[in-house]
Amino acid sequence: MLGVFSSAVMSPPEELVAAGTRTPSPKTTAAALLSRFLKCNASAVSVQIGDDVHLAYTHDNQSPLQPRSFGVKDDIFCLFEGVLHNLGSLRQQYGLTKSANEVVLMIEAYKALRDRAPYPPNRVIEHLEGNFAFVVFDKLTSTLFVASDQFGKVPLYWGITADGFVAFSDAADLLKGACGKSLASFPQGCFFSTAVGELRSFENPKNKITAVPAPDEEIWGATFKVKRLFFTHSYNKF
Repeated sequence: MLGVFSSAVMSPPEELVAAGTRTPSPKTTAAALLSRFLKCNASAVSVQIGDDVHLAYTHDNQSPLQPRSFGVKDDIFCLFEGVLHNLGSLRQQYGLTKSANEVVLMIEAYKALRDRAPYPPNRVIEHLEGNFAFVVFDKLTSTLFVASDQFGKVPLYWGITADGFVAFSDAADLLKGACGKSLASFPQGCFFSTAVGELRSFENPKNKITAVPAPDEEIWGATFKVKRLFFTHSYNKF
């Protein structure tokens, strides 16, 4: 799957900008990236939303345990890869039919999040049990919402193209050719929301996420890590 967003939707992460500057390498434009994806996947489907958003996916070479799906409802677009083990109970929670799949569920979950503001985004994701990565774009509010499961079972990467678009994909090699060293693995157990304005852990939303520069021999320029909080206990003597 592939999602590409201009700076009008999402500002490029400073850490990835710095990584690309520190170790310059060839990049291509967002249009060239999309063209390469479609050329390599003959059965791929792509959607253009204005001038700022491109979404594409394919069922080619997908794992039966991690299928890809796409859906749109009420101008909310969703790319989803993986499986939710508690889909049945989530259908009941959101009032959906038994035929509703993961992508339909995610659209409804996002709508609930948006319409119940300031409902914390981490509350929505922490109820999802399974292996997943998703990209949700709300055309009405120009909001982007991206997440990866806590174990990183479904790979997800993000990077910056030559013309400053932020790209998300489950294929590292696809982004490597377009983003150079402005590329990183999207951290597991985390989400990014333009409504929140930063990357956060949904298990520990108060913990800071830092980016560590990667060695030159690695394919990406930075590694994002959730910083653990350490507490100092004091004891009173009686």
